[in-house]
Amino acid sequence: MNRNIIAIAIASLGFVIGLALLGNAIKNRNKSENTISVTGLGTKKFTSDLIAWSGNFSRNSFELKSAYDELANDKKIIENYLISKGIPKNEIVFSAVDIQKQFNYSTDINGRSQQSFAGYQLSQTVSLESKNVAKIENLSRNITEIINLGIEFTSSPPNYFYTKLADVKQQMIADATKDAKQRAEKIAENAGSSLGNLKKATMGVTQITAPNSTEEYSYGGTFNTASKDKEASITIKLEYQVN
Repeated sequence: MNRNIIAIAIASLGFVIGLALLGNAIKNRNKSENTISVTGLGTKKFTSDLIAWSGNFSRNSFELKSAYDELANDKKIIENYLISKGIPKNEIVFSAVDIQKQFNYSTDINGRSQQSFAGYQLSQTVSLESKNVAKIENLSRNITEIINLGIEFTSSPPNYFYTKLADVKQQMIADATKDAKQRAEKIAENAGSSLGNLKKATMGVTQITAPNSTEEYSYGGTFNTASKDKEASITIKLEYQVN
């Protein structure tokens, strides 16, 4: 009889403890769900303060030395031209000479492939990087002046950069965080609640595009270098406890 009473008492105690644990689990579950997740946006427009530009020139000849001498002469002409346009000599960078053998390909009367030596092609690249954006930009647009000097020259489009991007990012992060918090406060207010502690913050990647462009954002971040004027954006996701 005593054993039955003890067994009943233990079972009752276990039932009570089980109910307490279940109630606490439900309470914690409801508490964990009582949060707000919002995403804020920070944007900034700015103009590039650094430009990079390059061009390629080449010479062809059956004689390697002849092609090299002509290319060296072209290099000197290009260097003098750039200096005459106000480019400091220490900002002018020439790459190593690239040497390629050229071949002509044909098929004989029996359908067999043939090749014949067509000479050497020597090429070299000249590069500029400057904070004088307007000057280099103008230079890249008037590159026919080098061609008129008798040089086979091909110009690449300039690339534009911004040296104070770290400052821009800090301001955008601050703006995005402020925007996200204001959104969370408004949501809580409309729900008749108040904003509690910040539980989690997640920062998105920086996207830099041309203003008013249709460029697509990239998962790893977009960095436009083709436009002098740029627009950067970043998102911040905040998760708050709601009281």
